[in-house]
Amino acid sequence: MKIMNIASPSSRPFDFSGSVPNHYEQFLGPMFFEPYAIEVSNRIDPSSVDIALELASGTGRVTLHLREVLPPQSKLIASDISPDMLSIAKEKLRSANIEWQIIDAQELPFDDNSIDLVICCFGYMFVPDKSKAFAEAYRVLKQGRMLLFTTWDKLELIGASHVYRNIAKKYLTEPLPESYNLPFSMNDETFIRDFLKEAGFSKIKIEKVGKVSISSSAKEATEGLAQGGSIYNEIMSRNPAWIEEIKTSVEKELSKKFGEAPMVAPMSAVISQAWK
Repeated sequence: MKIMNIASPSSRPFDFSGSVPNHYEQFLGPMFFEPYAIEVSNRIDPSSVDIALELASGTGRVTLHLREVLPPQSKLIASDISPDMLSIAKEKLRSANIEWQIIDAQELPFDDNSIDLVICCFGYMFVPDKSKAFAEAYRVLKQGRMLLFTTWDKLELIGASHVYRNIAKKYLTEPLPESYNLPFSMNDETFIRDFLKEAGFSKIKIEKVGKVSISSSAKEATEGLAQGGSIYNEIMSRNPAWIEEIKTSVEKELSKKFGEAPMVAPMSAVISQAWK
């Protein structure tokens, strides 16, 4: 059965350039991505990995943990489609034994059966042709080796993001930009499993894992949520004054629901493992 992709390859891509990488590293990384970076690195059997490929490495948050877990002699290829994202990662991890590449997950520049581990944390949601991307991961993996990736659960289960987006949505006109829903577009287990089966994977494990997102204060969390990214850009293009209104409302609601200092909110992600 042919699986329908969420977005066609011609769809407007999610923008990870300009100020977005620094915003990810300073605010969103510690609050949302670090707990899952630790989680996925603990799911790897380092003894089975000679060559590892990380897709959507971003600013290198997962990359750091991978390099610490994998054997020193193993080859770690960290990649992203965004040069701006990788520039931060390379600067942060300049002394580590890591090979950096600009790579599109839909076209992996590697031979068949050449990689021991493919890992992608919170990246596949943004890939236009998911069928092709998973087929590529399957192709380059050695027999018996693993694809490990994370995607976000439903928006309402990501506490801080849910608060922010519910408030910001009031300032956006319909139809909402495609990028609004993309981060939370791969939370259905059947949807993911069908893509993996279509690619050729037969042994598949999918589970939802809850964590907490922690920020030193609701104010800092608000800065991270409301002061960058696609929604911020959309609102700024309409009326920059709205940003301060949104931030005031978000900080108040985050404090009420999850505490003023620190702010501790629940979150949930889907962790998928598939073996060739």
